[in-house]
Parts: sequence; C-alpha cells; structure tokens
Amino acid sequence: MAKSVQAPVEQMLTVAAVARRIGVAPATLRTWDRRYGLGPSEHTEGEHRRYSPHDLARLTMMRRLIVAGVAPAEAAEQAKASTKGVAITSLIKEFEVREDVVAAIYKALKSFDRTFVEVTLAHEIDECGIESAWTDVIAPVLFIIGKDWEENQSGIETEHLFSEILKRIFLSRVSELKRPINTRPVLLASVGEELHSLPLYVLAAALCERNIESYVLGARTPMETLSTMVTRCAPPAIFLWAQLPHNAATKYWQDIPAIRPAPRVVIGGPGWDAVECASVTRAQGLEHACEEITQALGA
Repeated sequence: MAKSVQAPVEQMLTVAAVARRIGVAPATLRTWDRRYGLGPSEHTEGEHRRYSPHDLARLTMMRRLIVAGVAPAEAAEQAKASTKGVAITSLIKEFEVREDVVAAIYKALKSFDRTFVEVTLAHEIDECGIESAWTDVIAPVLFIIGKDWEENQSGIETEHLFSEILKRIFLSRVSELKRPINTRPVLLASVGEELHSLPLYVLAAALCERNIESYVLGARTPMETLSTMVTRCAPPAIFLWAQLPHNAATKYWQDIPAIRPAPRVVIGGPGWDAVECASVTRAQGLEHACEEITQALGA
C-alpha cells in the first residue's frame, strides 16, 4: 500500500518573531491587529497568538508601504486586499524627490529589509548612474547612520548591514570590460592598516561606467605590495584611500618605484587631512576622483 504524502506544516511565528523580522515593536503589531485587522489569520482561544507565512507576507507589505510614505490606514487596506503583494519597483517609482529615497532606505535598513534596500539602490544606479546615486542617495544615508552613532551610540548593526549590501552591489557592477579605454589598469588601494575599503569598490564601479579598467588591491595594502604592482603593471593612475590619520603617509607615493610615464597619484579620505600632499591630487569626492583618473588616461 502506498504511503500517503502529508502536506508540509506551515511554520507559525510568535508576535516577537514577526516583530524582529519586519523591524517593528511587538506593541506595533498588536496595534495593527486591533486597529486595522492585520493580526493572525487563525487564533485558537487560550493559546499564544501565532502568525502564518501569509500573515507575515501581509505585514511585510504593510511595513514596506509605510516606509515608502503611504499612510498606515491606506497601507493596511492595500495589504489586506492584495493577494500577490506589492512590487518594490512600483513603490520606488512613487518617490517624488531623492530625499524620499534616502528616508525610505534608512527606514528599511532599520527594519533589516535587505530586499527593499537592494532593489531601491539598483533602481537608482540604473536610472542615474553610480556617481549620482552615491552623491544624492548613498552618501546621505551613510551620513544619517553616522549621525545616529555620534548622538546615540546606536545603529552600528545598520552600518554593517548597509556596508555589506553596498559592497556586494558595487562588486556586481564591476564587469569585465571588453574594450577599456586604458591598456594598463588603474590601481586602487587602502594603504597601511586601513580596513575601510568600500570607497575603492565604489570608485571601481564608477570607473567601469566610464569604461576604465582598475585593479582593487583592497584593505591594508602594504608598501611592498603597492610597489610590486607599480613595477609589474605600470598603472597610469593610482588611487590611495586613508580613512584614519595613522594610515596616511607620503611614502605611499614618494617611495614607489620610478616608472615612465609616471602615474598620476590621487588620494582620498579624511585620513590625509594632516598630511602635506601638494605633489599629488587630493580628490574632494567620487566625481572628482573619476575626473582626475580619466584625465590621467588622456580621455
């Protein structure tokens, strides 16, 4: 006799578990249940309240609509009426100004809604390009996160999540160029013991949009590695990042091997504030760094 196949049992979630997943307080979920009827679809008297995957999907939609600026009452009606959820791209298109995008990304990060953040950033980059997305959206979000930390010593988990998302996005944007305008790649490095390497991946992606090939040497690039790469690759330009002052030193351009033609050295980051750098170019931002490197290639 053939054995009957049982349907998989749906995972039922507690109020606390759902609250953690969508980034709201348990009290908020109870309010949404009482005020808008967005509670557990099944509830047995005398037992703890449990949410089904369908309930979670409706609440996730509710949260995303609110993040996108929809009033809670309207968001609840849309969440209850929809059987397929709401496409994130349709929410993004409703943003009228870039400040709305910044606010939505920040709220989504606070609720750990990685999908919303990734789709929103991808849309911004596709529509406006790396440089504009960085200046108008990403950098302001990072500023808000940094301000949170300075004022409240909170949000370090938000910064880590955002940095991980950004690094993955920018890595995916650096494609293998079939016909780069430079025959020898540009070198990008975080010098000394510098662990901040995100700006290198941002710059690599922005240069890729300009059809410029680069090698990202990454965090903690020692002098020996930089010198070896200069000798072997003869780069037309070198970008050196230092976030912290103790990682910034003039030796990173003064002591590299002499090659002809000499590479243009561009430095970036607040670590260079106290360093005499008259002999090199100090980039004031992503666009400036891209322009200087583009000029070094004669493009």
